[in-house]
Amino acid sequence: MNELEMIAAFSNAFGPSGFEDEVLEVARRYAPKDARIEEDSLRNLYIHRAANTGNRPVIQLDAHSDEVGFMVQAIRPNGTLKFIPLGGWVNSNIPAHKVRVRSKDGRLIPGVTVAKPPHFMTDAEKNRMPALEEMSIDVGASSLEEARDDYGIRVAAPVAPDVTFEYDEKHDLMIGKAFDNRLGCAAIQATLAALGDEPLAVDVVGAMASQEEMGCRGAVVTANHVKPSIAIVFEGCPADDTVVESWLSQTAIHKGPMLRYIDARMITNPRYQRWALDLAEELGIPVQEAVRTGGATNGAPIHLSNEGVPCVVIGLPVRYIHSHYGIASLVDFKNGVRLAVEIIRRLDEDRIRSF
Repeated sequence: MNELEMIAAFSNAFGPSGFEDEVLEVARRYAPKDARIEEDSLRNLYIHRAANTGNRPVIQLDAHSDEVGFMVQAIRPNGTLKFIPLGGWVNSNIPAHKVRVRSKDGRLIPGVTVAKPPHFMTDAEKNRMPALEEMSIDVGASSLEEARDDYGIRVAAPVAPDVTFEYDEKHDLMIGKAFDNRLGCAAIQATLAALGDEPLAVDVVGAMASQEEMGCRGAVVTANHVKPSIAIVFEGCPADDTVVESWLSQTAIHKGPMLRYIDARMITNPRYQRWALDLAEELGIPVQEAVRTGGATNGAPIHLSNEGVPCVVIGLPVRYIHSHYGIASLVDFKNGVRLAVEIIRRLDEDRIRSF
């Protein structure tokens, strides 16, 4: 498996929350050829390992397939598009970037997120963050009729950043969009590929969940469908090495995946967490430990599902998530996959019960 090629395909795919169809096409393309694949009405995708027997504990490999984006709310008389966010954006990151707007017939129309030029701003406007209501998406149309009839744009059209994946091999840097959480989607596939058909004491199901950026919605359904005994949540998590003091940094790129003890919606099962960290140390897999005061992952609904599910989050550090561009390391990705594979190889019913 060419992991870079796969990551690029996932990253480049158009898939804001609720519109993950293209991402699932990529997922099907890279899934093991003998896997059993299911899809539900929320566009959650399930990849069942061929060697599953149905009478063993189930480990759910989770990642979310959506990305932060926008939705057209209305077309202004001048042809520009009023929009709302899908997911958590900081307003200052939105203007002056290329985006793609999906037309009624499925074409991806190029556009630019725009705000009032400084020439027309008051001094007060220049010194504050622009409000979302003051921004537009401009596709080049000059009237409502042109945007609607010539460009085929309708109310509720989904919008995503227009960014193409790049890799700097010398510095091991991936630059692209949607690493939160297409890196996780790729990690599910790479984990399944590494396991191949080797004998295990657990059944493995990869579940790519929709609409995480809108409140972890898809994972509520995947957890109830898979009914896991235990889970690994892959997440593209915000790197902190350029935004906090070095002594406080817990999620730097090039230093391995991050395992968090807590975030806003989950206290990680401490026994499972400690065992995973000890395993990483034993095998020489670099990892980082983090205590997070905010944020959340699909671990939130999964760990509360059914009768309670032990979860760990294998976070793949990404600088500047929830913006148009992310920066991440392929080596961190590989180490995250390696840790997941080694965890799965050692899991059995007794081990899971001990957590």
